[in-house]
Amino acid sequence: METVNIPADVYNDLISKVDNIVSRLESPLETYPMKERWLDIQETCLLLKISKRTLQAYRDNGILSFSQIGGKIYFKVVDLEEHLRKHYVRAFSSKKNKRYERNSI
Repeated sequence: METVNIPADVYNDLISKVDNIVSRLESPLETYPMKERWLDIQETCLLLKISKRTLQAYRDNGILSFSQIGGKIYFKVVDLEEHLRKHYVRAFSSKKNKRYERNSI
């Protein structure tokens, strides 16, 4: 591995620029609350763990609302959350299997 020596002021300037880039990349996510975010098809499929064809069927059947600009389709995160909440099924208690117990003598 080769080592490169640079003056401290050049190094500090480089670190400052990298920090600036990182803050710009992170700021859009922090600026917009999750409920106001829009996801494209790929992001929606990854989030819901479904195929593009299944997502197409959801759109065709009116299950999920969407917006289309040109050929690009977007889904509101809040709509996805609402749909999941509407179709939430509460767990019900089941009888536990009783294990065979020996009678003590």
